[in-house]
Order: sequence, then structure tokens, then C-alpha cells
Amino acid sequence: MAIPFKPLSLMTAEDYANIGLKCGLEIHQQLLTERKLFCRCPAGRYSSDYDAEILRHMRPTLSELGEYDGTALMEKKTRKNIYYRIHQDTVCTYEMDDTPPFFMDDTALDIALEIGLLLRLNMVGELHIARKQYLDGSIPTGFQRTTIVGVDGWIPYKGRRIGIRQLGLEEDACREVSDIGHDRVFLTDRLGMPLVEPVTEPDMRTPQETAEVAQVLHMLCRSTGKVRTGYGAARQDVNVSVAGGTRVEIKGVPQISRIPGLVYNEAMRQCALLGIRSKLKEKGITPETLQFSVQDVTRIAAQTDYEPIRRGLATGWQVKCVCLKGFAGILSEPTQENTIFAKEFSDRVRVIACLTQLPNIIHSDTATEALPARTWKDLRRKMRAAPQDALVLVWGDEGDTTTACSEIALRAKEATQGVPNDTRQALRDGTNGFERVLPGAERMYPDTDLPPLMVGEQRLERIATRLPEYVWDRQSRYREMGLPEDVIVPLCISPRAEVFQRIVDELEINPVFVAVVLCQRMKSFRRRDLRPERLTDDEIYEVFRRYARGELAREGVIRVFKHILRKQDATVGEGSRVEAAIAELEFQPLPADRLPARISGAVQVANDGRFPTTEKKYRSLMGVLMKDLLGCVDGNRLAHELRQKLNLGGRMENGKWRMENGEWRMENETPVGGPLL
Repeated sequence: MAIPFKPLSLMTAEDYANIGLKCGLEIHQQLLTERKLFCRCPAGRYSSDYDAEILRHMRPTLSELGEYDGTALMEKKTRKNIYYRIHQDTVCTYEMDDTPPFFMDDTALDIALEIGLLLRLNMVGELHIARKQYLDGSIPTGFQRTTIVGVDGWIPYKGRRIGIRQLGLEEDACREVSDIGHDRVFLTDRLGMPLVEPVTEPDMRTPQETAEVAQVLHMLCRSTGKVRTGYGAARQDVNVSVAGGTRVEIKGVPQISRIPGLVYNEAMRQCALLGIRSKLKEKGITPETLQFSVQDVTRIAAQTDYEPIRRGLATGWQVKCVCLKGFAGILSEPTQENTIFAKEFSDRVRVIACLTQLPNIIHSDTATEALPARTWKDLRRKMRAAPQDALVLVWGDEGDTTTACSEIALRAKEATQGVPNDTRQALRDGTNGFERVLPGAERMYPDTDLPPLMVGEQRLERIATRLPEYVWDRQSRYREMGLPEDVIVPLCISPRAEVFQRIVDELEINPVFVAVVLCQRMKSFRRRDLRPERLTDDEIYEVFRRYARGELAREGVIRVFKHILRKQDATVGEGSRVEAAIAELEFQPLPADRLPARISGAVQVANDGRFPTTEKKYRSLMGVLMKDLLGCVDGNRLAHELRQKLNLGGRMENGKWRMENGEWRMENETPVGGPLL
């Protein structure tokens, strides 16, 4: 089966339909709570500092039905040393499984129930806590406490419904610091923070649809104002399959913009693997007929100048060779963009045999001359390999090379079966790499430390009465208001959405002006580390109320907010900070009948022949007047009247004024919707 792929930008919905692409999503969204889910440690405090380090080794346990999970068995092969760096302010003995859990945090549960209702789920009447086994070391106990909040919901998407299979509420895992050889290091500050996990049905049919649905779910969670934001606060797992393939999970995608490339490459990979299976079958190679052999070839490899091997031999390592009968040419088959099938073997060796220093294998299909032809000839003689056979070399200590050869043979067998059930790691270039075997139901078993928790109707009704407006309804309404597209999405998910609506409805201020201030200007404050979240909704409303009453000009609105945020003294009570800022800035509104006199006075002073053109005189006068009347008169009104005075025509449409290096200058760009600030 040839790879029926064009470049990502040229692929169409019909192309994806031809390969039977299906995608689903699992969104992990941290909740904005003060405490962790099952203990009383503070949530949301991140630091690379630590007070102690703990070493642990993980062991698999039997499920409720007496079975081992395949992922747990795979992790056991790695023989990892797991190091946990612990800060005393963010971790307690619960996270180390030395203390029983507290009851679930009520705030976290309320937020999860709210998101479940927004997803139109059938909410469960009783929560049952389960343990989900994780032996990769990301959780010191070896398991994650999790529960199902609701099932069988949906969200709208382009005229159809995307099914929501379930919503989970669970603990977050540690942050990985490094993973080198047999040593894996974690920071525990994120451990135990509550997060929700909405899981969709595989209803998306293109990479772009998958990213767009992820964005809808992301916006829906953000619209509550009760989830964490920032890099890593929301992570996406993407499930991908094609016709004849199987479900493969791409784990921990941190940015939605990366989803299309990742889905495209995984679809390409699965089609390639199905094509490899067909080629092997044509050669008569099936799971039953697969043949391979393994031998120590250290003596032959010692004659090479290939630096990775020579460096390994210098430390006392050995070199082993796996001969895969009939696999010649297969290892160089393309699987993803700029990736060949041999990387599937390299990934297994890196993850399971812990030979993390790359390159960790070389093979006889390679186009490079890593080894001279004579060495390959000696290796073929040693392995009794025919021309149609492929050789794979791996180097390391006795234990790691034994594991590596076993994994190479296992991956070759999987190649005869098609697409293995993998969890894949999202790589920055849009491709993916092996992370672990896809876990199954065997990793789940009941938690015996916590009793079932009833979810009463009264609790659900209380939450239902306070549900935010659906983000897609907000988007439609904001477009009807004429808001610029670049502020619609930020405002939809902003905790300031309610005060925005209150200002527009009660004060009848231009909604475009309010939206730009609450989104773009507040964002610029955040970039300057002014922390706009310190402003209360009441203070924001009060500043706009002063503007609506003519007590502040548009420029004055921004200056008052900035002045409040710059004040280091936080002792001024809420409600008085606005009045204090206006007084300290000495903003006094200029009566409309006095503006012409101020303009005439400035023009008279400037009539001294300094300016070669009237346009240059206008620009200079605007700078002087804006500095003098800052916060007292609207800049666009001033520009309009000054142009009239200088006989330059109607109101200014192609510029706005800003402070730069202590002087007012005009920018030759206007926000969508006309000049605002």
C-alpha cells in the first residue's frame, strides 16, 4: 500500500476520507483551585527549587481481574531509577502514599460539574474513585486517583454534533526534568493539582477539524473563568486511526496549533505501516514465519572508525547484531515527513532499553557509510545473512543490549501485523515518536481509601443556575456588535466577559472601545508585568462610568488603569483607588466650549513660519495638545477639530496617538472598527 499523501497544505477532506481518517480528543485542563484534589497542599505554585530528593523503583500490580497492564509490564523492562525533587511547601506525605487521601476538594468538584453541564453530559449520581496505574514514574504512588463525572454529551460544530464520551476529574502528574539512560527526574510541584479530562468520540475527519474542536473545548472550559491558563495548563491527547489501522494516542500536545501537523504525520505513518505489512506479506513474512537471529559482534565492530561505536567500546560496552530475515529495504521505507521506518526501532531501543544517546542503532539499509563495505560483508558472514536480509546493530552494556535486541525483534514482528497500539510522543517538527504501549483497561482498579460520593440534585441545580453563556453564542453576539475578530475569542474566554456586558448594557458605551481596552490593553499591561488581574470588576466598571459621564477622556481610561496597577501601595481600599488615581493624575474634563479656544491659542503660537507644510504643523500641534490635555479630552475629537481649524479636511481616519519616549506620536494604523485610542 503506497502512501497516498500530498503535502499537508494540499490535502483535502476527500483525501482523508479515502484513507478513513478518524480522530478523537482527550483534553486535560487544570482547574483554578487553591488546594490540590486529595490533600490540603496549595495548588499552582511552581518552582525548580527543592528541599529533598526521593528515589523509587516502580513495580506492576494486578488489576481487579488479576491481570497485568501491558504498559506496566513495558515500564518494568526499563529498570528506571525514578528521582522526585520535593519542595516542602507544595508536597505532603499523601503524594508519597504515606498518608491516606483527604476527601475530594469541593471547589474542584463544583467546577467539574459545571463543565459537565456545559458539555450536556448525563451526570452521574454517585462518584466512584478509581486508581489508574502509571509506572512511568510521573506519579510517585504508581497510580492516579480519578473518577467519572458524566457521560454521553455533545457540543455543536459546523452544523453537526461532536460526541463527548465522558468527563473525568483526576490528579495531575509531576513535571519531568530529565530522562537520560536509566535515570528519570521529576519535580513534584504540579503533582495532585485537580484537572478535568473531557473525552470526545472519534468524530473528527480531518486534522483541521481536530484542532478546531480542541479550540472549542478549550474555549468552553476557559469561559467558566475557573480554569488555569498559561503554557502547560491545558494539554491535548489526540487519538488517530485510519482504515485498517488502529487507535494511536499522541500524548501531551501543549499547543492546539501543532495538532494538524501531528495528525497528518500519524495518518501518513499508519498508511506507511500498512504498506510495509503488505510488502512483508508478499515476501512470505508473517507473524508465524518471521525469523531473526542475534549475535555479539563486538570483535568485528571494533575495527570500525564509526565514532558512536568507538566511544561505546571505550567504556566497555559491547555491540550486538540482529539479523531480520527478508527485511532488506524495509527499514528505509518512509513513514513520516523526513522519517524512515528504522526510527521505529530506534525509538523502542531509546525508551525501553534506555539507550538514550543518539544514534543508538545503525542498519544495513542506511544510505550513509557509517560502516565500510568490508565491515558489512564481515557482519553478513558472521550472521549468515543473505542479501535480502537486514542487519541492525546496537551497542551498550550486556543488560541494555539484550533488552534492545528483544525489542527490535518484537517491533519486527509487529511490522508483520500492521499498526501497533502505541502511545506516541508529540515532537516539535510535527512528527511523533514512541513513548509507551497504549494502556488498557487492566490498569484500572477501585480505590479502597475513599467511599463513593453522592452528587445531589440540589448541588447540580445550584450550579446550573450560574452557568456561563455558551462561547459560540457569545461569539455570534459579539460579531453582531461589530467587535473586531481579534478580540472576539479572547473576550469570549475572558473572566471580564460579564463586566464587559454590564458596561455595554448599562453605560451604553461603544462596545468596540470597551472590548479593545479589556483585551488588547490589558494584555499589554500583562506583558509589562503590571498584573491587570489586580483590577476588580467594580473598579473597571467605575472607570468606564466616569468616562460615560464625561469625567474622563478615552486616553484617560487607560492612564487611570495603568496608574492603579503601578501603585505599589495596596492599602487603598477597593472603590477608592479609581478616585485616588484620577486625583493624582489631575484629570479634569475640559468643557466642550473651551476646546476651540485652547486650539486657537496653540495655532496662534505655531504661526511663526517654523513649519514647511500645514500637515507638519498639524502633527506638531497634536503632540503638544495631547500632552497638555491628556485624559481631559478625546484624542480623536481633538484631531478632528484641529484639522478643521487648519483647513485640512474632515476627521482623522488613518492614525492614532500613543506616548513614546515621553512624547506623543501618531501611528499610521487604525484598529479594526475605526480609531479608538
